[in-house]
Amino acid sequence: MKIFISILLASLLTTGCSNKTKAADQSFNQPASFWYQQIIKHIRSGELDKADDAYTSLSSEHVASPLLESALLTLAHAHSDSEEHILAQFYIDTYIKRYAKSSNIEYLKFLKLKSNFQALKKAKRDQKLILDTIAGANDYIKRFPTSSYNPLVNTMLTKLYLAELSLNRDIAKLYRKTGKKAAAKIYEEKVSSSWLKDTPIRLNQGVMSKIFD
Repeated sequence: MKIFISILLASLLTTGCSNKTKAADQSFNQPASFWYQQIIKHIRSGELDKADDAYTSLSSEHVASPLLESALLTLAHAHSDSEEHILAQFYIDTYIKRYAKSSNIEYLKFLKLKSNFQALKKAKRDQKLILDTIAGANDYIKRFPTSSYNPLVNTMLTKLYLAELSLNRDIAKLYRKTGKKAAAKIYEEKVSSSWLKDTPIRLNQGVMSKIFD
C-alpha cells in the first residue's frame, strides 16, 4: 500500500510539473499566429493588459510578421474604445512609423487626431492638450484640404474652440477673484477675440461633456 501511495504521489507531482512546464513554455517561442490569437482573445474578454503583453511577445519574437500590422491597428482601436488614449496613440504612432504610406497616411493622421480629441473627455481642463489638438486639427485641414474626414475635423475644431472659450472665461474669472487684473485682462481679451464669444456656455461637467460628445 505504501508503495502504491508513493507511486500515486510521484505521478501527481510529475503531472503537475508537466502542466506548469507546458504553461511556462507558452510564454515564449510561439508562432506568430498564436500570439495574434492571444491578442484577439484578450481584447474580446476586455483584458487589454494581457493583449498588450501578447503584442510584446509577437513583436519581439516575430519582428517581420505580417500580423504585426493588423495587431497594431486592432490594439489602437481597442484602447481608444476603452478610453485609454495614451496607449491608443502609442500604437497609432508605432503603426505610422512602420507602415505609413501615401495611400493610408490621411486616415492614420485622422485616427491620431481623433484619439487626441477623445482624450479631452477626461482632461477637460488641460489647456495644453486643447491648444495642441486645435493646432493639429488646423494642420490636418491644411495638409489634406480635400480629405473626406474634414467635416468631422471641422466639427472637432468647433467643439475645441468652445472648450478653449470656456476655459479662458474660467481662468479670467479666477484671476479677477484673486486680484490679478493684468492676467485677467489677457484672458478676457482672448474671450472677446473668439468668434464664439457670444455663445452662452459655462465650464461645468455637464456642458463640457456635451462639447466632447
